[in-house]
Amino acid sequence: MFLTILIVSCFAMGTANRVYVHPFNLFSSENISCEIIQNEEHKPLETVHPLTLLQDSTEPDPRPGSTTENLKNLTQRTAVLAELQNLLGLRMYQALSRTQKHANTLLSPLNAFGALVTLYLGASKKTAISYQQLLGLNLESEQADCAYFIDGHTVLRTLQAISAHVDESRNELRTLVWTFINTDADLSKDFLRGTQDFSDHSFVRAVDFSETKEAEVQVNNFIQKTSDSKVKNLFKGVTAKTDLLFASSVHFKGNWKTAFQPEATTDQEFWTHENSSVKVPFMMHTGDYMYLNDAGRKCSVVKLGLSKRTYMLLALPHEGASLQDIEKQLLTVIPTWHRHLKEKYLELSLPKFSLTAVTDLRSVLSEMAVEKYLMGSDANFRRLSSKENFTVDKVLNKVVFEMAEGSSEVQNRTADGRDPHKVMVNRPFFFAIVEGNSNAILMLGKIINPTT
Repeated sequence: MFLTILIVSCFAMGTANRVYVHPFNLFSSENISCEIIQNEEHKPLETVHPLTLLQDSTEPDPRPGSTTENLKNLTQRTAVLAELQNLLGLRMYQALSRTQKHANTLLSPLNAFGALVTLYLGASKKTAISYQQLLGLNLESEQADCAYFIDGHTVLRTLQAISAHVDESRNELRTLVWTFINTDADLSKDFLRGTQDFSDHSFVRAVDFSETKEAEVQVNNFIQKTSDSKVKNLFKGVTAKTDLLFASSVHFKGNWKTAFQPEATTDQEFWTHENSSVKVPFMMHTGDYMYLNDAGRKCSVVKLGLSKRTYMLLALPHEGASLQDIEKQLLTVIPTWHRHLKEKYLELSLPKFSLTAVTDLRSVLSEMAVEKYLMGSDANFRRLSSKENFTVDKVLNKVVFEMAEGSSEVQNRTADGRDPHKVMVNRPFFFAIVEGNSNAILMLGKIINPTT
């Protein structure tokens, strides 16, 4: 049986006093009714065919203007959706990290959630129910043969509103989406619109997959060119039976709110394992931070500002403690950390690092034991194309995280005589990037080796 996410009210990091509204009611169309599950013809399937050939244009698909200006209750919607995408994102991160125990790991809950909602737009009613359950947006019906359905476009436009908060600061968050469909298939207009709702730029292109090697090269070259060479060699294993390839890329470039001291940057040891280390440039800054020594979970937690509202939450295991043990508790410990952080004067030393990762969503969902309902043998995408037995073959997320050298504020270097508590981040650690207006987690990651 499909596993439904239970929405735990204690997870909210800043919404404890909000009156509860079922998430479905915020993201459903007006005047909804319970739809018979077996009857797929609730509205005609409008499709586009032929689609722009891959070789004909590298320009982004044309799109309407602002997609969020007409959304009602936007503040409430972004807060509720942030909770849902955080819950699912943390579960997905835990599944991904289990398969990458000794490697750097990076996931964007925002990007993964958006990809799943976009695919939801092409799912049959039965498959759509499974998506709604995973996303935390399902409204149970008293009748077994009918169901209620959300408006996926409202969800995607709300995600875009969260992204817009990041762009209002000196941080950058850029999302690109590519869809490659076999030339013999048409594509749902609803899905095509969803790729635009989900991204800053989208590209839907028709490809002849019968020449598999040539098609794979063309697809990867197209992605590389349209991403300014930031995304390379993404797809592998394309076959002649391929119907659809879907890829999204999210690039976060942040700025420290207060700069580290350039003259204090030195090469020091970062311990990747108990008996092995690498030399890494360490940045240092002395100042006031929100800090917690979590003795029960054997870790130190530091909140580092990236702008007025966006921040990094960093968890460093105590010496000899296990990062994996901390990751297993993430669903419950993050709100606990937020409640107990207190200002403390720190001398913080942090390795310079950036991360790039490609996540196969099918593999992550398989690790969570739900893939067959969403993309595998039990999934049906009859609302995606009128082609018989149409399949979603690959769904990949490319995530790039980097921090600029500068800062958004001039630091005060005046010594005040206080003795700082020293925090040396010289061993594997966990971090989350959070958009503070909505409390949406943009990135989740762990660093095992800053040099890889």
